[in-house]
Amino acid sequence: MLSLLSIVAPIFALILCGFLARRWDSIGAAAVSELNKFVVFLALPALLFDVMVHASWHDLWQPGFLAAFGLACGFVFYATVGAALAAGRKLAAAGIDGLLSSYANTAFMGFPLFLTLYGREGLVPVTIASILTVCVLFASAIVVVEVGSQNEPHPLRLARKVAFALARNPLIIAPTAGVLYNAVGLPLPLALETFLKLLGGAASPAALVVIGLFLAGPRAVTVKEAWSAAALATIKLLVHPALTWGLATLLAVPPRLTVMATLLAALPTGTGPFMLAELYRQPAAITSAVILISTLGSLITLPIILWLLGVSAVLG
Repeated sequence: MLSLLSIVAPIFALILCGFLARRWDSIGAAAVSELNKFVVFLALPALLFDVMVHASWHDLWQPGFLAAFGLACGFVFYATVGAALAAGRKLAAAGIDGLLSSYANTAFMGFPLFLTLYGREGLVPVTIASILTVCVLFASAIVVVEVGSQNEPHPLRLARKVAFALARNPLIIAPTAGVLYNAVGLPLPLALETFLKLLGGAASPAALVVIGLFLAGPRAVTVKEAWSAAALATIKLLVHPALTWGLATLLAVPPRLTVMATLLAALPTGTGPFMLAELYRQPAAITSAVILISTLGSLITLPIILWLLGVSAVLG
């Protein structure tokens, strides 16, 4: 439990830094949008390119694990989008809701947690899950939000507008460029390697500070928004891992990889949905609340899931 607290504590510390900086008026309200743009247009693309250019496809080819974790993410995402649409939400907002319920914080929490549990052996599954979450799932959400943000009624013109928008989106361009560079097989120059590490390393910390800045702003959260945030956090912390475990069992994934996939799905919501909501000017009250609630809730749910999976003793 102490190990888990030590992993989660820096996340709350970064959110608190942003919260206090805004409350003490050290950083103004305009910083929320501007710092988020830094993350979306510079830091996160650098991280995505770096992840894809260093991906070892031979090591990452774990078809059962890929199928269980990827299908669970996709099912939760699209089921939540469908439920949000049925509840009267607009498509763009429904896309953010879908991401909130399926976007696990694999990068910021997954790597330290799995290093504690499994050592370096655990880094390959975390890398697979991070690529699926940060690249594939995030790209799917961008497409849904982009379609929902357009006001073009004609299907062909709508498809053209969305395609052009996606072609200019750095969160699509960066991982695609990383895959292509990886395929060529050329090593990265040392200077470029250092540049990517420095810039990409700022993505998660900056996003967490931005969440703190946002939470510190004066705003009223409605009862409906509070219930929505609680429901999405519950889906993320309980439904997502349960579905992942069920799919892994159905697909006869080896027991160790089944446990790893389930634990990764049980991680709380990462900062990606908040970045996307801010970028597309979607209301971010629910988004920030889900990240906060799910991260707090994971202090309770993760030890229980670890115990149910038979690995709780490692975090004693």
